[in-house]
Amino acid sequence: MAHVLNTNIASSSLFARLRGVAENARTSWALYKEYKRTYDELDALTDRDLADIGIRRCDIADLARTHVYGA
Repeated sequence: MAHVLNTNIASSSLFARLRGVAENARTSWALYKEYKRTYDELDALTDRDLADIGIRRCDIADLARTHVYGA
């Protein structure tokens, strides 16, 4: 049985790595903005509205985090 290992260390230029870092930063920022928007929308609801949909105020951060970042 043959095993093939592909390592592209030589072709991984500094520019490509910086582009990857920038893309990760953009993705992280977009996820954070979605988290903040979700959190703010839930936080703006009254306690009665939250009770109607079965959410406690202390659970808002966890719900927003799970919604955006997954379990």
